[in-house]
This record gives sequence, structure tokens and C-alpha cells, in this order.
Amino acid sequence: MVSDTIAAIATAVGEASISVIRVSGPEAVAEVSRIFKGRVPLDQADSHTVHYGHIIDPATGERVEEVLATIMRAPRSFTMEDVIEISSHGGVVAVRRVMDILLQQRIRIAEPGEFTKRAFLNGRIDLSQAEGVIDLIRSKSDRAFSVALKQVEGKLSRQIKPLQQTLIETLAHIEVNIDYPEHDVESFTADLIKNKSAEVMAEIDKLLRTANEGKILREGITTAIVGRPNVGKSSLLNALAHDNRAIVTDIPGTTRDVIEEYVTINNIPLKLLDTAGIRETMDVVEKIGVERSRGAVNDADLLLFVLNSSEPLHEDELELMEQISGRQVIVILNKIDLPAQLDRSVLLQHFGEQQIVEMSVKDDQGVDRLEQAISSLFFGGKLEANDVTYVSNVRHIGLLKQAKRSLQDAYEAADQFIPIDMIQIDVRLAWEQLGEIIGDSAPDSLIDQIFSQFCLGK
Repeated sequence: MVSDTIAAIATAVGEASISVIRVSGPEAVAEVSRIFKGRVPLDQADSHTVHYGHIIDPATGERVEEVLATIMRAPRSFTMEDVIEISSHGGVVAVRRVMDILLQQRIRIAEPGEFTKRAFLNGRIDLSQAEGVIDLIRSKSDRAFSVALKQVEGKLSRQIKPLQQTLIETLAHIEVNIDYPEHDVESFTADLIKNKSAEVMAEIDKLLRTANEGKILREGITTAIVGRPNVGKSSLLNALAHDNRAIVTDIPGTTRDVIEEYVTINNIPLKLLDTAGIRETMDVVEKIGVERSRGAVNDADLLLFVLNSSEPLHEDELELMEQISGRQVIVILNKIDLPAQLDRSVLLQHFGEQQIVEMSVKDDQGVDRLEQAISSLFFGGKLEANDVTYVSNVRHIGLLKQAKRSLQDAYEAADQFIPIDMIQIDVRLAWEQLGEIIGDSAPDSLIDQIFSQFCLGK
């Protein structure tokens, strides 16, 4: 049971109309009451009410700040503890003054993610819901936000718990068989294990079917824009970002380093990497940029290979085509507003017709075709229905795959009439792996590591 009281700034630090400081713990009401002066003392106030007043320095009696205090008594709060949220004027000085007074009381500053961690430890949410909170904060598209919101609401948990229940019932049957073999038939238990393992594996497969799309929605597609200098890579980045993010000139080698920008295309988040033009060069700085570009090509999920359609293919481009053949590639024939000189048949030896998009980035032609090509490449042109549970967290995906392997081992062992007590190990392992998703069997070190990724006031 948590016994201390914590406080942290819950809003971004900087100029704003208001800032919010959150206080949570068994002494939250008593300690804030000592420094808050309003018409109604906070320790006498009803839960879920808002009170106007001032924060007072108890040592001098000075009014430190004009505030609104919202009181939420346990267990009707996010952390299931007494919580007070202090809304002060925005700005660094106002917030610092209030925090200084709070920390002079029996209140300590919260660790990153500690409010959400307390909600988990107090049983308000499970671990997958807690991870959904951080996904909400980091969402890069409306669809990613919707997926995270469903996880916060417990949709994934509600699908995991019945699978755990099926396995625990199977384990109970195995225990009876081991303890009282005279009351059971081992072949019947083996058939039960096979049936229940197959049933749970089928449900796991349904969840894993959306894993690739879910991971993309959560993390985005790392997309490298590659090609020779001066073919329009930086112009393409600016067109997709709807901003002059990269410097564009007619001078080859303008881009010397990898430039990153996040964009959303048809509700799909992309992490765009504008790379230095790939060519042989004696310029030391440009050479470093070219090497970084080659590294980005290797690490990217998607390559946008930009070519100048008004020039014949260059030797560097032919070499790059060999390197990226078989990867997720969209070939962009840029500058179609100029007379064509590029031999398209050479491209078709390496790429399909559907991978080639004609554009004139300068005239804003073809951007919509490129966006549709990206969407089709990863989602077949459309996302699943809104009610589908997307498994987007890499940790969850890994544990689902491990649980499936454990159940496959149990199924095969039962099929070969391996002793029941040996099969029990695999079934129990699958149950634990599913439990680790929602935190039932997660080690303390994992829980600490997950919550350390949160921002300070969450």
C-alpha cells in the first residue's frame, strides 16, 4: 500500500492561460488544506467540487497565487487515492511558486508515470490499460488515438481475460487428473488439452492478425526518401509535410544530413527521412551525409525512390535499384512536367507497375496518387473496421506469440500422450504469458521500466 503523498505539474511548462498541478496520496487533502485559503476549507469540502482561493505561504502568510482547487476523494479518482488538482495561472514563475510551497509540506515530487502507476497498483486499471495511456499521449493520428483509447478502456484486457480463464480451468482439470488419477481418464484429459489449446490459439491468431497494422498505427512507418542529388527529394518532403521543412535549391548536395519529419497520410503516421543525395563525392561533409543515407535505406520500412523522369537513369541509380529490389518501395517519377527521357522498361525489371507513381512535385501533381499508393501498400487501401481490436504494442505482440508457441507445444505433447504433468508446464506458461500482458504476472522490474517512460505529471 502506498503511504506517501506526491505532486507534479500535469501540464506543459511554459506560457499558457492555466497550469495544473496534481497532488495524490493519503495526506493530499490535509496538506493542501494547510496552504489553501478559500471560503470553504478543503478538508471540509465534498468530493468532486471546485473551490476558488489562494495558496498561502504558511511561514509568512503571504498570498503566493490565486488558484482553483478541485478535490476528488478516494476511491473516486484516477489513482483511487485522495487527489487535489490546483489550477494556477500559466507560466513558469506561477507554477514554480506553488510547487515550492507544496514541497515544503509532507509532499514529495512524483516520479515519471507515478500517478498512472498508482492507478495500476490500486487496481483501477491493468498494465495494458496503463500502456494505452502513454500511447494516447504519443498518438500521431486520429486512428492511432482511437486504437489507444480502446486499449485504455480495457478492450484488449476483456479479450485476454477469457483466454486466461479457459487455461486456468484446463489447469484445474489437469490437477484433478494428477491428484486423483482413479477418477479420470488420461486420454480424455489429453483431448481436453488439445481442444482448449486450439481454441485459445485461434483467438490469439485473431489478435495477431492486426499486429502489423497496429504497430504501424502506434509507431508509424519509417519512410526514407532516397535518390540522387537534385531529383526533388526535399521538395517531396515539403509537399507531404505541407511546410518548407527542408532547404530546396538547384545546387546538388544541398541536403547534407538526414532530416526527420512526422506526417499523417490517410490516417497512417509516417516518419519521413529526407536523405542526402546518394552519389560518389569527394566533399568530406557530403560523404558523411551519403553514408548516413545508406544507413537510413537499410533501416527504413518504406523507401520512396525519387527519379528525375526528364533524365536517363544514372549508374548510381541502377546500383541503388539492385540494392533495394525486393523491399517495400514506391518509385516516384518526378518532373513529369518536363519532356520524358527515362527508360521506364528498365524500372519494370525491378518493380511492379503499381509501385510506380508519376509526379510533378513543383506543380503539386500526383501527391494524392502517392498517398493512395502508400495506403494500399500497407493496408490494402483501407483500415479494419473501428470495432476491431488492434494489437499495437510490441511487448503485447511478443507475449501473444510466446503464449501461442507454449500452447502449440502443449497440443503436440497431448497428441503424443506425453505425461500430463509435463504438459501442465506449457499450459501454465501460456497462462502466465497472457497474464503478463495485463500485469497479473508481470515482474516488478518490468512494471518500473514501463512507467519510467511516462512524462512526469502523468
